[in-house]
Amino acid sequence: MSFKDDEPIAASQDVSGEKPAAAILVGKTKVTIINKTMAPLEESKFKVMLELTGVGFGNDRSGVDLVMVLDVSDSMKGEKLEKMKIAMLFMIKKLSPIDRLSVVTFNGGSHRLCPLRQITENSQGEIENLVNALVANGGTNIYAGLQTGLKVLNGRRFTSGRAVGIMLMSDGWQTIGGDAARVSIGNVPVCTFGFGADHDSRVLNSIANHSMGGTFSHVRNQDNFSIAFSQCLAGLLTVVVQDLKLTVTKVESIIVKVSAGNYPQSKDDAADSVTVSFGDLYNKEVRKVIVDLLLPAASSPAGSNVLNITYTYSSGGKLFDANPIIVTVCRTGRTSVEPEREEVMMEENRLRIAQMIKESRVMADDKKRDGALEKLAEAQSLLENVVNDESNPLIGMLKSELQQMSKLMEPKEIYEKQGRPFALSLETSHNRQRFAARGDDPKELRLFATPRMVAYLEQAKSFDKDPRKPLPSVDEDEKQELAVDEYEKQELAAEPLPPMVGALSYYIQTAIQVTLIPVG
Repeated sequence: MSFKDDEPIAASQDVSGEKPAAAILVGKTKVTIINKTMAPLEESKFKVMLELTGVGFGNDRSGVDLVMVLDVSDSMKGEKLEKMKIAMLFMIKKLSPIDRLSVVTFNGGSHRLCPLRQITENSQGEIENLVNALVANGGTNIYAGLQTGLKVLNGRRFTSGRAVGIMLMSDGWQTIGGDAARVSIGNVPVCTFGFGADHDSRVLNSIANHSMGGTFSHVRNQDNFSIAFSQCLAGLLTVVVQDLKLTVTKVESIIVKVSAGNYPQSKDDAADSVTVSFGDLYNKEVRKVIVDLLLPAASSPAGSNVLNITYTYSSGGKLFDANPIIVTVCRTGRTSVEPEREEVMMEENRLRIAQMIKESRVMADDKKRDGALEKLAEAQSLLENVVNDESNPLIGMLKSELQQMSKLMEPKEIYEKQGRPFALSLETSHNRQRFAARGDDPKELRLFATPRMVAYLEQAKSFDKDPRKPLPSVDEDEKQELAVDEYEKQELAAEPLPPMVGALSYYIQTAIQVTLIPVG
């Protein structure tokens, strides 16, 4: 069974998602290539880091088809349910007429409150009434809720150029139905939210990991419902490109490894290439990829092409195929060794710290808490020894993550209710390079947050205090971001030129080492 009753967008709106070719094909992604400029003549290892950044324009976003899957089991009674209703009210008010919303609830079974409905003044009020009428009772069938949410999206009639997403929340463990962790999700991003101290973090994390770009958020305090929902919504409302795929192909090299979190990778042995599928990319969101190469021995100094880079994405229902980019390095017989780029070392350290957090969580799950604490201490020591730049915000965030994780390791009850979900939310965030709420969401743990997420954090806090207070529209949010971008450009242009003494070679090397390639 599938639903095929999604509402069309009213004729006055752009239902196709099509834009003029220039708006679609220009400025959607920026690629930054970071690597050393030289390599020795003998066989050697070589690293290339790629940064893909979403670059969007106001009034050019895709409409969103969003399905909210809500736990209304018996454990949600009381203040939890009321806080969830306020969070849903925030969501409904932030959507605009190019968006559609469906609400699914689950307890012992699942129920679709409404099909995908275009957000108009009338539908807003009607959906708000449905949400306000919710009552909590029965068991917890996450499987049924997820299946129904997927049917809503898979049965759509109007799909061209539209972004999609499922947001699923639960405060309990599966008590009825199948195993939701085994549901085949496909390319739909599913963001899951575990509320309170008694949710099944492993199941919710598995659901997110099985989706394309989904994240698991741990929300310990029910007062933060609106904040957690708002951060995911901020991403969905700023989708710049869809179905982003990056392909790296060897030239005069061998590809040893491609590090890109847990995004799916496929190898083409005939072409000696690796393709990474990222799904959607938000405005100002970054995907960093490190490609480890092995360069064969060279007979004499010369320029060498070592890597071919291509990428594709969809925007407004149209496919864009970027022109190939070639990474070149100078093979030299010089005895001096060029140091690894700092940006590459920072990213490798982030990946290493994230892996050590995962290892500590696995140890704790195996009741080896002493080993888990030792692993976290090792990670903290590593961070202290390899990084000297205390002003780098990434360092502060990683330190905060490790300190918080250490606090939540003992006693066992604390770990079970707070430590494990905190660790899983960290893992999913690092693996996806995408923000996920962690615990009480202190500001210092906002790694990967985008500008829209920062804005919605404050809006959600204010809305929780007074839900009657008007919220800025999405158009107003976009105008604010554009104004900030323009201000930053003017500030950058007004900065005086740095002293030139001893700097000329640095700027020449920087121009070679970091190539900024705007799409188009």
